[in-house]
Amino acid sequence: MTERYVTLAEVKELLEGISESRKGTAGLLEDEDVLLASQKAALDHAQKVSKLTLEDTNKLVEELSAFEFVTDDIAVKIADILPRFPEDVHAIFYRQKLSDAEINQVIDTVNKYL
Repeated sequence: MTERYVTLAEVKELLEGISESRKGTAGLLEDEDVLLASQKAALDHAQKVSKLTLEDTNKLVEELSAFEFVTDDIAVKIADILPRFPEDVHAIFYRQKLSDAEINQVIDTVNKYL
């Protein structure tokens, strides 16, 4: 098993898929809860916070990962938060000092998907 970072859009898709596949199985009624409490909480959070489709989120992560100063975990975090202001980008890259040009690259890339 390999580990990887996942976006909120992917969490949402995965949990919605699990919920749909379990409905009406194992003696559960069609409208009964089929997710664990922690899964329901994660799904609720992802539905409220995730602003992009899974396809757009994956494209955004791919574009961000192409920048040499953006690691996989940071690309996923940017795709989840969708920073629009330099201060937001600074907060995400709190361990790194980015140039104004790099900050603008991140913001411009995010803005293509908003």
